[in-house]
Amino acid sequence: MGKYLSNIPLQEGLEKYLDALKDKINKEVEYVDVEESLNRMSAEAVFAQLSAPFYNCSAMDGIAVKAEKTFYANDQNILTLKLDEDYIVVDTGDPIPRQFDAVIMVEDLLERNEESVKIYKPAIPWQHIRCLGEDIVEKEMLIPSYHTIRPQDIGSMISAKIDKVKVFKEYKVGIIPTGTELIDRHTSPKIGDIIEFNSRLFEGLVLQYGAKPVRYPIVEDNYDKIKGCVQKALEECDMVLVNAGSSQGREDFTYDIVEELGEVVIHGLAVKPGKPAILGQVQNKPVIGIPGYPVSAWVVMEKIVKPVLLKLNYKVEDEPVVVDAVLSTRVMSNLKYEEYVRVKLGYIDGKFVVTPIKRGAGTITSLVHADGVLVIPQNVEGYNEGEVVKVELLKPMDQIKNTIVSIGSHDLVMDVLNDEITMHSKGSVGLSSTHVGSFQGLLAIKKGQAHIAPIHLFDVDTATYNVPYIKKYIEEDVALIKLVKRTQGFIVKKGNPLNIKSIKDLPGIRYINRQKGAGTRILFDYLLDQNGIKKSQINGYEREESTHMSLAKAIQNDDADCGLGVYSAAHILDLDFVPICDEEYDLLVKASLLESDYIKNLLETIETDSFKKRVMELGGYDISDMGKIINVEYEG
Repeated sequence: MGKYLSNIPLQEGLEKYLDALKDKINKEVEYVDVEESLNRMSAEAVFAQLSAPFYNCSAMDGIAVKAEKTFYANDQNILTLKLDEDYIVVDTGDPIPRQFDAVIMVEDLLERNEESVKIYKPAIPWQHIRCLGEDIVEKEMLIPSYHTIRPQDIGSMISAKIDKVKVFKEYKVGIIPTGTELIDRHTSPKIGDIIEFNSRLFEGLVLQYGAKPVRYPIVEDNYDKIKGCVQKALEECDMVLVNAGSSQGREDFTYDIVEELGEVVIHGLAVKPGKPAILGQVQNKPVIGIPGYPVSAWVVMEKIVKPVLLKLNYKVEDEPVVVDAVLSTRVMSNLKYEEYVRVKLGYIDGKFVVTPIKRGAGTITSLVHADGVLVIPQNVEGYNEGEVVKVELLKPMDQIKNTIVSIGSHDLVMDVLNDEITMHSKGSVGLSSTHVGSFQGLLAIKKGQAHIAPIHLFDVDTATYNVPYIKKYIEEDVALIKLVKRTQGFIVKKGNPLNIKSIKDLPGIRYINRQKGAGTRILFDYLLDQNGIKKSQINGYEREESTHMSLAKAIQNDDADCGLGVYSAAHILDLDFVPICDEEYDLLVKASLLESDYIKNLLETIETDSFKKRVMELGGYDISDMGKIINVEYEG
């Protein structure tokens, strides 16, 4: 029939695929030792073979008595009981002989010797006795069929003398990474190589879904070799995932292989990322072709593989935790697809605020840093800034609520601060940073979208930092937490081969810039103007990087000759540095938040010796004013 890339809505495609697999539900069973049954699903109900407890026993340390002999004991009528005749001594768990029917705690005994004891309280029949079958009665049901076995279930079965449990066989999922360019993590990469990691991502997700992953070695882009591996996996597993090769490129073989061996049910879903997924079946087993880009792969795993696995194994998918959040910026989307946008969340002034992060299908770190996913439905153009949207959480809500949200300029000290805050609070508080430039950070504070904003905004009229911008744009009391003075300059290749000494040397060389709104970009524009150099004279003025490290890495890789950045980035990557000026890198915060737990924790961390030491080790920083607070009152 030939390759055909469709555009079926996700839910419609999932339902169609599940309907095609309705006869493929896991029915094989086996008996496993009760101690090895954790997270397995019971194939039949389990009934107790022994009562628990299986005899009447004492629930306390004390004495076992005949209750009727104690009825007249009170503060005015102290009774004396004789050992072996009226009572025996018992400890917790000891059996209670039939002639006794109550236990008096040792704390309620007045006097005791080797032959007698005095009591001042009557005992109620069967008090402090665990009766036979109090917890479990022989022959009663402990767990039902189709029950995922938990630690407490194992405990109850062992106490009821269960040895073996009938469970459904482990559902094995074969994972096949394909691609001639792939290498394993133990191989030193060369240009053109890609370290294969998707199979480990799949492995972890399959375990979370309650199945058993089986990873196969990397297979090069060869039709017969991939086909052979798929056939081998089909013999050994219940489901097969083929990673990469699902699109329509010249070395994309998955579609043809599935079609040759079985049936392609769907090729192409109306989702972004993840569109070129292949949903097929071979030998009565599901075979799914998953795109190679990691975010696309994750979407297909979560939205297709997960519900299919759960359905075929009698499990019910948990509803995602969804919160309403205010969108910090406009988000556009293609009308053709349902799009999954990774986002950061912050809890600010009693509401969640959501900020989109990298949207590329190949950015695995966007999954690492994401707090949630914003789903933009098909046929919706997007959402506007300030709109309330629904976000599926990827992290616990408490963790998100205990995160300091930072939006603004990038500097390596913010990465160190993130780590130190986490260590200082023993993991109870975190820091989430979004790098959008100083000016956007200032606006984030103005709009209530962040707790703090790292800024270094140079004012050309006063030749000072930050305060003039604050007074111009923010109409409420705020404060600057002094963090570092840092050295800005030109990052150049090792040895400075082009002998760059000042901004006048830049025309004609390959330059790399920071994004619009970044303090470094504002400083660069000022330097150009001061030296009478037009932007059009700078080769690469329009090329932008969002962090000092990505700018420095581009220079190290010979993609550019020079860029304005901080000394620490040059130092870490062993590049040369031409200093230009020192600047103030501060944290902007609303004055009303200075007494909040967020800012108190941050200030405590800033003052620690470990943080200061790590900052100084980066190089190029002055910390003499670190931690000082400068109040900037609104003058309107």
